[in-house]
Amino acid sequence: MASPLADRARRVFHPLLAALLWAAGSTSLPAEGANDPAPSIAARGTVNGKKVLFDNTHGSTAGAADWVIDGAFSDFANALADKGYYVKELRKVTPITLADLTGWDVVVMAECNIPFKTSEQAALLQYVQNGGSLFLIADHYNADRNKNRWDGSEVFNGYRRGAWTNPAKGMSAAEAASYPMQGVVSSDWLATNFGVRFRYNALGDLVANDIVVPSQAFNITTGVATVAMHAGATLAILDPAKAKGLVYLPATTVKWSSAVDQGVYNGGGRAEGPMAAIAKVGLGKAAFIGDSSPVEDATPKYLKEETGGAKTTYAGWQEQNDATLMSNLVDWLATHESYTALSQVAGLQLDTPTALLAMEDPASSTEPQTEPWATPAAGYKWYDPTTFKVGSYNAGTVLPNVITAAITTPSGNLSVNAGVSVSFAGSATDSSSTATITYGWTFGDGGTATGVSATHTFSNATASAVTYTVTFTASDASGASASATRLITVAPGGQSYTITASAGANGTIAPSGAVSVSAGASQSFTMTPNAGYQVSSVTVDGVNQGALATYTFSNVAANHSIAAAFATSGGTSFTETFDTGTKAAYATGDVTFPSGTWTLNDALLGNTSADPKNGAQSVRTRNSGKLTMKTNWANGAQSVSVKHGSYGSDASTTWTLWYSTNSGSTWTQVGGTVTTASPTLQTATFTLSVPGPIRFEIRKTDGSSRRVNFDDFQVSGF
Repeated sequence: MASPLADRARRVFHPLLAALLWAAGSTSLPAEGANDPAPSIAARGTVNGKKVLFDNTHGSTAGAADWVIDGAFSDFANALADKGYYVKELRKVTPITLADLTGWDVVVMAECNIPFKTSEQAALLQYVQNGGSLFLIADHYNADRNKNRWDGSEVFNGYRRGAWTNPAKGMSAAEAASYPMQGVVSSDWLATNFGVRFRYNALGDLVANDIVVPSQAFNITTGVATVAMHAGATLAILDPAKAKGLVYLPATTVKWSSAVDQGVYNGGGRAEGPMAAIAKVGLGKAAFIGDSSPVEDATPKYLKEETGGAKTTYAGWQEQNDATLMSNLVDWLATHESYTALSQVAGLQLDTPTALLAMEDPASSTEPQTEPWATPAAGYKWYDPTTFKVGSYNAGTVLPNVITAAITTPSGNLSVNAGVSVSFAGSATDSSSTATITYGWTFGDGGTATGVSATHTFSNATASAVTYTVTFTASDASGASASATRLITVAPGGQSYTITASAGANGTIAPSGAVSVSAGASQSFTMTPNAGYQVSSVTVDGVNQGALATYTFSNVAANHSIAAAFATSGGTSFTETFDTGTKAAYATGDVTFPSGTWTLNDALLGNTSADPKNGAQSVRTRNSGKLTMKTNWANGAQSVSVKHGSYGSDASTTWTLWYSTNSGSTWTQVGGTVTTASPTLQTATFTLSVPGPIRFEIRKTDGSSRRVNFDDFQVSGF
């Protein structure tokens, strides 16, 4: 092995020589790419058996960045090796999976400029929850090194500023359809799961000198008195039970000279949020820093992918106590501990949540200026390494095509009668704009079809229902393919079923008794209360559907039961159907319904075929959306029921119900967390006994982009 000095000299010479050759018109000095063996550094000194993986799959060498273990992060990597860590780079062109991360004690990700796919976010979170540790190194807002409109802080947070509803906002059709942009969905991922969010501020050249004492920082700050910042960002502590700040800047108004907004959000100091922070999530840990300057050194390895010019990086590792902080952070991250939240640590002082500006709301954020910050060089495509200049990382590598496929009709699983013809339609996209997509269907009963749409008639000669899996597959000539499925349950032909209808005292249901219905037919029931009474509940197959005047069984394929109950009327109950009003966008806004004004946050009124609803429309929400009453219901509450269903083919979501008796100043949860896993409306019923004025709020809690609809919100008061 060459000496560290000789190795460093080689790495300095390599980009300089490459730049000279490029300037002279030579193309004979290719650099390494994702298909080449990844570099590694053996543990030295007292070997500790721990392993650190540095990600190089998300544009960490774009622009002037060179954040690799044998480039401008070599001081960092070699310092870890000297402490006994085995260090390696992660190289690949396909998405990160849990298998890539499992077995590594710490994973370092620096200034990722290519956004995470939802599958990658899930893998990273599961890795940490299982006991792994993640170190995220960001930079100031608009440090968009490959000019794709995403910078490292946005990638880590999970959403692009001003592009919440469309992560590909402003991109060309080719960019939006490219392999790196497939599977990218906006969410407040980092805040939801780690309790922190990188702020989109941009401070100037500063020295952080407000350091949390070691006894309140797990000894991470031992030997750390100052840390340098050269155009960086801070973090917002949003959940102190998970996250804690370690290093803070002094009070300041000094912003980065190219900041696109005020740059400094809260006058610096602790109010600005920490420059460096940590989090405890599940069995694992995470660390965060808002500037790459303290980590970098002056030995870049590669040329710039856009222009082929030489990179300039700086010896930040040698400034202040930067190296000590970075090494201490990795030591803490690599130490596995069983507590699952900072709130479980005896004697630890939890942080106060960071006060945010209104413009920092993810869903309503806007771009301060047009992006990207500069026009890319002619011929350079950030998403296509075959356009990268010779001497840059990954130049010439061909990315695989990626296809996405979905079944649009029917919007969910179906139950039908034998002999019924079912119409199917699909859709697909290909990351290659020149690829020709072919489509195929298999219907689970031996039948097949080609084309983007098809019809199929299912048979069933048995005495019981049979379920078939229908698969829609889209593929291209490169071998890329994707599939989507629907379950079709087919009842035997010529069969009839019985719906048992009953009514309690003080009202009727019509028809009543044992009602025979042919398979595949529909049957409606009408509930009529006696004078002075109202419908209090309609229970279908043991599940309360709320206070309904009518109920229809469609495409009957099984026996059912329906029971109506009645209670005295007197204005002590209300049902909000959400069938009036208009709201077509997710941005926060108020809508006035018959029950009063509600605030819909990251929610809209949906009336499409994919929106489960009982009537004209229902409320569709996503991410961490909320439905909040702005007015009080005067008569208190004994019970609440609400219908809920998954939007279209979206996977399961979770949500909770809360109430307030002081006009929204404080909130109390009712019952437990509810899981929505079906596109068919289900009814959740909550029991409570709270007299007097009350208002309610529904909160989506899983934080994912998966959508859920709510309808028929009913309160039974005193």
